[in-house]
Amino acid sequence: MRDALIILCPPRSYSSVLSGIIGCHPECYGLPELHLFAGRTLGEVRNHEVRRIRRHGRHGLLRTIAQLHEGVQTEDSVARADEWIEQHLDWPIHRVFDYIQELVGPKLLVEKSPTALLKCEYIERILQVFPNASLLHLTRHPRSMVESVRSMRENHGSPIAKQAGSPSRFNAEEEWRTAHENVITATQQLPLGQCIRLKGEEVMANLAIYLPQICDWLGIRSDAEAIEAMMHPENSPYACPGPRGAPRGNDPNFLENPRLDPERLARIREPLLEGELSWREGVFEKSVVKLAKQLGYS
Repeated sequence: MRDALIILCPPRSYSSVLSGIIGCHPECYGLPELHLFAGRTLGEVRNHEVRRIRRHGRHGLLRTIAQLHEGVQTEDSVARADEWIEQHLDWPIHRVFDYIQELVGPKLLVEKSPTALLKCEYIERILQVFPNASLLHLTRHPRSMVESVRSMRENHGSPIAKQAGSPSRFNAEEEWRTAHENVITATQQLPLGQCIRLKGEEVMANLAIYLPQICDWLGIRSDAEAIEAMMHPENSPYACPGPRGAPRGNDPNFLENPRLDPERLARIREPLLEGELSWREGVFEKSVVKLAKQLGYS
């Protein structure tokens, strides 16, 4: 199996748009969120207890199989993809990726599933399937990330509880810390250069600088034609809402508006770590501040 690019980050960390950008490179194939690393087999993934996987996690795989089998994503092709999955529940995850790679051809697979960061063992499973994978540890300021998660849930999911002391108000904060700690723990012994860390704010505000560097790191073309193709993530077959039966498979905001807005990207700034939080009383816990500074935020 050819090596892959796996983007590691918690949700709402620019991973959807960056995955879409890199996935549109002529030598790459950008996948939707497959959430396959949370189990050893397709059956385990299907029956996984993580709520995100139960609700929307299969959509990315359904859309991928439909697209690769039939070249189109419709309600009917998704239904047939679902039948295919049910017939292959005993397949280990590495065999599923082997199959996807065979259908894709020689292109570099680009995948990002936030659930892969829930446990170190999931990240370790990535390296079992792709021993030589290029891992991109993508970060975003915890304040921006949590506010973005809250906004998305209010607009696309269950409204966040308003009452004081509701545990749901702290989930995104905890997920940010746990996800980055797991990446650091699981990748710290890897060979130099296999895993790189980039601040999402800097990358998105300076694509002309970072995209050629990312291409060089991956060993793929970095000429003007390739970079121009990357600037159009909307050309991906997965950069739009899917059909009935699999409408998601990626961040809903990205699916609704995948085109890059240079003016908006240029305005991206890092907020402060200090100061009161908008979603609960108080400030960031010391552990969050310490980790954020370790990741380059001040």
